Amino acid sequence: MSRFEYEITKHPAEEFSELIYFCSETGECSLEQVPDQQTNRVREILNKRGSEGWELVQMSFGRDGILAFWKRMMSR
Repeated sequence: MSRFEYEITKHPAEEFSELIYFCSETGECSLEQVPDQQTNRVREILNKRGSEGWELVQMSFGRDGILAFWKRMMSR
């Protein structure tokens, strides 16, 4: 049977100029509004953790930042 360990990481909004999928107060959302710098930062987070053996389970986006949920197989 496979065994996994889990980790949750926090990435505060200050790391991003705008949060992905966070819409304006008027409800306007557009991918054109997401700066390349922000998508590059998310890619850096994913690649760093992936190189350490972590698999992304889910990301939760909010006004204050991003929570990332990770898992990886435990060595026996």
